[in-house]
Amino acid sequence: MGLATIIIPLVGAAVALLLRSDMRRPFVLPFFALAHLVATIVALARPEPGGGPRWLALDAPGRIVLLLVSVLFAVCSVYAVAYLRLRKDRPNRIFCACLLAFLGMMSFITWANHLGLMWVAIETTTLSSAPLLYYNRSARSLEAAWKYLLVGSVGIALALLGSLCLGYSSLAGGHESSLLFEDLVREAPGFSKLWLHAAFILLLVGYGTKMGIAPMHTWKPDAYGEAPGLVGALLAGGMTSCAFLAIVRIFHVVVAAGEAAFASRILVFMGLFSMAVAGAFLVRQRDFKRMLAYSSVEHMGILVLALGLGPAGAFGALLHMVNNGLVKGVMFLSAGNIHRAFESKSTDEVSGAMRRLPVSGALFLAGFIAVTGSPPFAPFVSEFTILNAALGQGRYVVGGLMLVFLLVVFIGMGATVLAVVQGKPSGRARRTPFHDRPLTILPPLVLMACVTVFGLFVPPPLRAMIEDVVRFLGYPEVQP
Repeated sequence: MGLATIIIPLVGAAVALLLRSDMRRPFVLPFFALAHLVATIVALARPEPGGGPRWLALDAPGRIVLLLVSVLFAVCSVYAVAYLRLRKDRPNRIFCACLLAFLGMMSFITWANHLGLMWVAIETTTLSSAPLLYYNRSARSLEAAWKYLLVGSVGIALALLGSLCLGYSSLAGGHESSLLFEDLVREAPGFSKLWLHAAFILLLVGYGTKMGIAPMHTWKPDAYGEAPGLVGALLAGGMTSCAFLAIVRIFHVVVAAGEAAFASRILVFMGLFSMAVAGAFLVRQRDFKRMLAYSSVEHMGILVLALGLGPAGAFGALLHMVNNGLVKGVMFLSAGNIHRAFESKSTDEVSGAMRRLPVSGALFLAGFIAVTGSPPFAPFVSEFTILNAALGQGRYVVGGLMLVFLLVVFIGMGATVLAVVQGKPSGRARRTPFHDRPLTILPPLVLMACVTVFGLFVPPPLRAMIEDVVRFLGYPEVQP
């Protein structure tokens, strides 16, 4: 079923291109999303067959990312049906086809068991998702799409250079040239340390650009600010998770080489730096969709910080990746509803969202409480796990800085979110035709329910999958 999770969305993209009716085409999205979800569940339920190294294989972190991407896309596909009905002024052939191609390429990343193949898969996510940013056909959306392509191209070029350095570190160590991850991990202790260090830095910068960690985050505010809400949800919850998966796999090779301490220092620094940059830009932020972009920068920083904090940190990182993906879906979809109702993203023109859109406004507020790590929601559990990992290692400076940056982010986001949801809507906003509809509020409601449940307890299957990743990284024991 591995190939099915890649082929099904690509077949759906072809169907979307061939179908002539703009009214019927959006229903292709949930149909193929459901088929992809079924194929994903079947693939996860079946044990991986043996037979030696393969170019396509689903490793432990890939299993979690594939499930997250499939669930998030399925929910967003339902929202897309209602959204595209409201956008009858825009043809949706390219939009629907690119959405499904994007899903196929994200699935491709999770199955890629070869360093070069993974690089190709990540590059194709850029090409398939860039047209989605230009859906509104405005000058700002065109600028955002070009910036996304240009900055992403620089990042992926650095990742290619890093891949070459990693391959050369194997050759310099006297090994045969192989870029299969099983071979890289097995032969890592004999790699040239100098070339391995260079490879890790270049790959972190390259794939970190796709994640949007600072200072490689410059594409995010424009891309998230101009993209439709459902596209923002897939970028913030799906694509960034796939890029993080690439970094986890590279980190696995570095750990196997005995250089975990070197990589961990860099990851911790980059994580804290991203949180600091995000906090600085969130203070007095007036555009609530750009606010979500900087929130994503913060959470990508939390992920790489946690990965550098040993087994307990790695457990928290994978749990936080899932939690962040779900809560970003809540916030982007509800923000999209607010944007449609007020026809603006600025707090100068948007106020009283809870009066104008009671459900979407409440979800936006609840999403803010969740995404800033407040109990009883899921991000609180994962962030507490990460903080506990730092303090448990005696890294009090790291833990203290993390708390300070979380507080700055909470204050900065709180000012923007409260300005949006409180007060009275303007007369112009009350006259716009958009209102909460079942298909525009059900998807974020479902995601919010998951965020709440995961905050009360981590489902045993999810816990087992995350523990498998910690063991996959070569740590001697799991410390959730």
